[in-house]
Amino acid sequence: MRWSLWLLALFGIAVAVALGLSLQAGTVTVFVAPYRLDMSLNLVVIGLLLIFILLYAALRGLFNMFELPGQARRWRVQQRERSAQQVLLNAMLLLMTGRFLRSRKAAVQGLTLLDSLLESGDSPHKMSLALMRSLLHLLAAESAHALRDQPAREQHFQQALVSEEGLRISQTLELRDAAYLNATRWSLHDRDSHKAQQWLAQLPQGTVRRTMALRLRLKADRLSRQHLPALDTARLLAKHGAFSAAAAGSLVRGLVMACLDDCHDSSQLQTSWGLLQTEERAMPELALHVAQCLLKLQGDPQIALQWLLPVWLAFTNSSNTWLPVQRQRLVQVLSTALHAVEPYSEWLARIEQARLANPRSLELQYLSGMVCLRHGLWGKAQQMLEQVAPRLAGGDLQRQAWRALAELAENKGDTAQALACWKLSAKV
Repeated sequence: MRWSLWLLALFGIAVAVALGLSLQAGTVTVFVAPYRLDMSLNLVVIGLLLIFILLYAALRGLFNMFELPGQARRWRVQQRERSAQQVLLNAMLLLMTGRFLRSRKAAVQGLTLLDSLLESGDSPHKMSLALMRSLLHLLAAESAHALRDQPAREQHFQQALVSEEGLRISQTLELRDAAYLNATRWSLHDRDSHKAQQWLAQLPQGTVRRTMALRLRLKADRLSRQHLPALDTARLLAKHGAFSAAAAGSLVRGLVMACLDDCHDSSQLQTSWGLLQTEERAMPELALHVAQCLLKLQGDPQIALQWLLPVWLAFTNSSNTWLPVQRQRLVQVLSTALHAVEPYSEWLARIEQARLANPRSLELQYLSGMVCLRHGLWGKAQQMLEQVAPRLAGGDLQRQAWRALAELAENKGDTAQALACWKLSAKV
């Protein structure tokens, strides 16, 4: 259909031209003494049109001939720009494949090409060339860092920070942020947390909130053993979904335990515990750890028992889901805390109720025996400890059980039994 329309249009144009040329509207007479030249108006119009076309073509050809040197120069500049772009891509590929020496050589080669282009001033894309130059300096610095060539790394890094002419302000800021983030990572690789903190301090507020910057800050805080700032950063990363739920929980628990271990007295420990979030204080591992730290610092055991009460309630409601190590640690910390306070009948009732509800639990039987010993119920304590001591799997609990039996035997004057219990305690 389209070709049919074109054919009809072509025939129409041919008919119109034929009709126009057949009409002799006038005559043009040219007098050149002593001659007279008569021509039709159509022939004159066609001749003028042909002369105009010939003159235009001649002028265009002459103009293109004079433009040949400039076109050749622009072609050479384009070839050099393409070579520089190819070298940039090659340097990035070599860096990602771990061929650092070749990557640095490619980056230096690209810098030589770009320097010659910028000095000649022939390229119209000065902004792109300046951006490529900064990127090549960063690639060369990264390769030098991988090769442990710190002088070359610092040299390329400083040159990458120099503001290039023709770059937009946004591009200059992004290049600076990229350089500072790389410098922070390099400092962390060199185990220099102080310098890494300095580089992070120079970043703007918007860049500091990025996930990459937060990860670097977390590493720097952990390297410098600043556990409380590291905990805040880990919470923010977990909120942004930078870690999986399991990894985030493990990281937060580790940092909280490190913060608690840094406390030097019981008041500082209580203050640090109060700064934690509600869901963190509800973690059984953290509650056991803070209670154990408080007891080591000679703090108030009543406060330790208050911290352990939610853990105990959670344990009694779902004791079957707890691992043996967790059960043994809870029993051990509770036993230590109850031994440090005056006889506490409320806890005695709780433990006895839990033991009756789960009579097969060796840990609960051990705890009940130790609490009965603290309350002066020596007969019941000896009966329970004698039953559970040989079967306990935990070394610390079994040792404490034999020691308690040895002390009971000494109080009764049974030296042989006491000696046998002391020997069994020493063998654990």
